[in-house]
Amino acid sequence: MDERIRVATLQYHIRQVETFDQFAAQVRGLVETAADYKCRLVLFPEYFTLQLLTLGDVRADIRQQVRRLAGFVDRYVELFRELSAKHRLYICAGTIPVADGAEIYNESFFFGPDGSHQVQPKLHMTRFEAEEWIVKPRNRLKLFDTQLGKIAIAICYDVQFPEIARAAARRGAKILLVPSCTDDRQGMLRVRYCAQARAIENQMYVLTSHTVGSLPMVPAVSLNYGQAAILTPSDFPFARDGILAEGIPNQETMVIAELEMGAIQRARSSGTVLPLLDSERTASVVAEVDEVSL
Repeated sequence: MDERIRVATLQYHIRQVETFDQFAAQVRGLVETAADYKCRLVLFPEYFTLQLLTLGDVRADIRQQVRRLAGFVDRYVELFRELSAKHRLYICAGTIPVADGAEIYNESFFFGPDGSHQVQPKLHMTRFEAEEWIVKPRNRLKLFDTQLGKIAIAICYDVQFPEIARAAARRGAKILLVPSCTDDRQGMLRVRYCAQARAIENQMYVLTSHTVGSLPMVPAVSLNYGQAAILTPSDFPFARDGILAEGIPNQETMVIAELEMGAIQRARSSGTVLPLLDSERTASVVAEVDEVSL
């Protein structure tokens, strides 16, 4: 595993497209830029693929539209397979709705530098996903063993559940990827604050990506509010405020930084505080709660 890893995360501009090739050209340009800057890993946001809904009837019922979007999975996979293999980098390709029988799931495809891929489904649905789109959750967390070290993915709302990142960190993950899609500042900050907490609690790097721009004709992305960031533990070897890099809110951009992987291991073994190590006693501490009266 390399000591220093250059990574990129996106504030991806959702814009109307007239063909799949136009969508692919936007994606290709971003991956090529990351490769030009010698990045080893690129993170796209959750549901950035909803841009493809503008190829059809945007006035149709949103449940029908989401299921139609699942029909692009094969072309989406082929696009990212080609790009990851061509540029020899890892790509977390945001998320796309995936049909499994009669059900729809929100899944993140993670591509390796040989073009192969694995999938991390979303584990917790927001109310909008569950009630309006009828998207279902999966129930398995995956840990990706890569040349960059062990990596986990927590899709947007999933980062608000600390058990997910903690389970990954205890199994050796030093990088957590958080592809996100949020429509307002409050939603973005829920993701951001929780991602920052996960970085501190687990002494790991956390990358967040977001959609920006708006497509008023598409209910799913009629508004977007996003600010991508690369977050660190809060200790001396890292960024003073725990923010290694971040974008200007709501502007189309790519955020790039270098992760010093050795610093994570040193922090976990000899940091000012050892939250990951000390968390091992938490289960016994909270196994029984004493209720007292005052």
